[in-house]
Amino acid sequence: MKNNKFIPFVIAIVVFVIVSLAYFSPVLEGKKLFQSDIAQFRGVSKEIVDFRKEHHQEPYWTNRAFGGMPAYNVSAYYPNNYIQKIDKLLRFLPRPADYLFLYFIGFFILLYVLNVEWKLAIVGALAFGFSTYFIIIFGAGHNAKAHAIAYMPVVLAGILSVFKRNYLLGFILTALGMAFEINASHPQMTYYLLFMVLILGVVYLIDAVKEKTIVDFFKGAGVLLVAVLLAVGMNATSLMATQEYAKNSTRSKSELTITPDGNPKQESTSGLSKDYITQYSYGKLETFNLLIPRFYGGGSRENLGKDAKTYHFLKDKIGRKQAREFSKNVPTYWGLQPFVEAPAYVGAIILFLFVLGIFLVKGKLKKWLVATTIFAILLSWGKNLSWLTDFFIDYVPLYDKFRAVSSLQVIAELAIPLLALLALNEWLNGKIDKKEKEKYLKYSLYIVGGVALLFTLFGTSLFSFESPARDANLEQQITGITNAIVADRKAIFFKDSIRSLLFIVLSAGLLWAYVKEKVNKNIVTIAFAVLIVFDLAGVDKRYVNADDFVTKKREEKPFQASAIDKEILKDTSYFRVVNFLVDPMNDGSTSYFHNSIGGYHAAKPRRYQELFDYQIVKNNIEVLNMLNTKYIIFPDRQGNARLQQNFDANGNAWFVNTVEFVNTADEEIKALDSLHTKEKAIVNSQFKELLPTTTFEKDSLASIQLISYQPNEMKYKSHTAKKQLAVFSEMYYKNGWKAYIDGKPTPHFRVNYVLRAMIVPAGKHEIVFKFEPAIIQRGNIITLTSYGLVLLILIGWIFYTKKAKE
Repeated sequence: MKNNKFIPFVIAIVVFVIVSLAYFSPVLEGKKLFQSDIAQFRGVSKEIVDFRKEHHQEPYWTNRAFGGMPAYNVSAYYPNNYIQKIDKLLRFLPRPADYLFLYFIGFFILLYVLNVEWKLAIVGALAFGFSTYFIIIFGAGHNAKAHAIAYMPVVLAGILSVFKRNYLLGFILTALGMAFEINASHPQMTYYLLFMVLILGVVYLIDAVKEKTIVDFFKGAGVLLVAVLLAVGMNATSLMATQEYAKNSTRSKSELTITPDGNPKQESTSGLSKDYITQYSYGKLETFNLLIPRFYGGGSRENLGKDAKTYHFLKDKIGRKQAREFSKNVPTYWGLQPFVEAPAYVGAIILFLFVLGIFLVKGKLKKWLVATTIFAILLSWGKNLSWLTDFFIDYVPLYDKFRAVSSLQVIAELAIPLLALLALNEWLNGKIDKKEKEKYLKYSLYIVGGVALLFTLFGTSLFSFESPARDANLEQQITGITNAIVADRKAIFFKDSIRSLLFIVLSAGLLWAYVKEKVNKNIVTIAFAVLIVFDLAGVDKRYVNADDFVTKKREEKPFQASAIDKEILKDTSYFRVVNFLVDPMNDGSTSYFHNSIGGYHAAKPRRYQELFDYQIVKNNIEVLNMLNTKYIIFPDRQGNARLQQNFDANGNAWFVNTVEFVNTADEEIKALDSLHTKEKAIVNSQFKELLPTTTFEKDSLASIQLISYQPNEMKYKSHTAKKQLAVFSEMYYKNGWKAYIDGKPTPHFRVNYVLRAMIVPAGKHEIVFKFEPAIIQRGNIITLTSYGLVLLILIGWIFYTKKAKE
């Protein structure tokens, strides 16, 4: 009978597999979800993937994006990354069903650790996994975010196990859960999880002081500290590489003190600007999306079909066909965020149970979850609660490294269903008096149901449902369309308000029927499972459904070469391309075929981003020349794509005659305004000791050319009669790139703000640049050591436990 304890897990796994595949059923036909961010990622990572396939090794560098950047946060496989290999085994289902399965199993483990009945734990897992925000991020391609969210409950399960004095289980869950969490490579989500853990720690510490169990608290904290340190150690290589790059990315403090216009910067932070951090700030009233899906209009593009007022208004003005197409993408969202894929709906039933839990559940767990929810919601308001947000940006470490504060709601979306299921478990299995239950049920129904009823009856007259900026642009194009869109916003608001009210009433009715002994526990459990899935999946399907799946070929090859791409590809030399048909700095399509001046990444190389903002946007052709931009793609006056070859591109390397030293980054970037890049180089004075002279005698017969190219190794041959200063059209990155002349290590340095240069002696020479990041080797040693320590601790713990029982 000992094996009976595993039966709930077997049943849960089977249920989760079936549900995951059922929701994403097109994967059974071999189809794949088209994800815009993943398409861009495939473009930027194309060179890395091709190199890996051909050479069976990692380049750790790519020249396809932003002139060149480390591959650490693009696509990199690190040696001895067993955590990643285990994670792949856990994600055995086709994507994105694999992530949905992880949502389910992670939350199930958390509820199981908290002694929630296993059947209810399955219901809770479904509620967590189908939370709308967690589903819609698949559509956008935020796989790393989903990956990190999925392991949050496992980490919490480990921490709570330790505080329940189940130290071995807690140590294992925390160490592995945190290792998987870090491996997911979404630092922002892990950082937000830290807030949730800190709140838990404060609540439990206060309780330990009151109960005089402070020794047990710190004993548990010590176990957790060791587990987390080992989890960090098991991911040392990736973490160290990421940290190294972060210091050179847009997430780090700029050295510039002036704006592109030459004016002094008004704000200087160690990370992102406040405007950028708070660009996506949740509106205060927008928080009601948690209860009513389209309270603020839903997504920025809603498919309303032929029944929409907008369709009927447009069909006579622009024709039925165009009206039908427009009605598939009606801009119903009327909040202040720039763009919203879908509302962050946690479910009317779950929110109702959450409020019930505030009354029903006692103790520190409730305090922790309520505090976490309030904390997350307040900070998600961003600039709409500026005093709090500014405090965190200015004084809380690392807070200024992440944008889109609205996504902080993820920890609320974890806390809410957790308290909701604790409440349901208490209702069905607890020892609370029936009268108390009825009283708390009334309170919850009056509060949550009352809010839903209020908005159902009066909501359409309480708000304007207007989005002035968006609506004004549409009104200029089609007079009268704003009124139709506002009418549609009111209609979907009303429908979703009634919908939420109905689910709340049904939930309350079920709980009342159980108290009155009209239905048994199993019926209530099954009924809630059906209602919760129907509620949440019904909303999820509006935004991620079978229509979003494409053939495997199209997903794996998201970009097709245009006539211009094919023309450029005829040129087999090494050069760069700038594509002005798109926003170059937010485009992975060009990188799919060419070495692009732009790229697509959340943390771009900082100096390169500044070069673009301060020079390239001003059409400084000399900067494009020094980047070896041989082809320019641009739109003509009619918007048609055109190709122009740049015959003035400097090439892969060239010799300059003079050097100008500058003292600051401001002087470096400004000096490029009028620099003749083929003749002079701008060098920061920090490299002065490597340049004994500022002039080099011109050698008209001198030559230097690229003879071999790989992303992580570039070979040149030079022939000069005199010593020369060579400038290379490659990005300077001191942490890994090493230069050799005839096999001997030779120093190189930064010129022209982003490029690399070196002194080349007279004669014939082979010059080689190799990307040999020492951080990989150092990290690998720590990683292997951490694996060994984990095994030693587990073996020792088990041995000690057995000896203690003898």
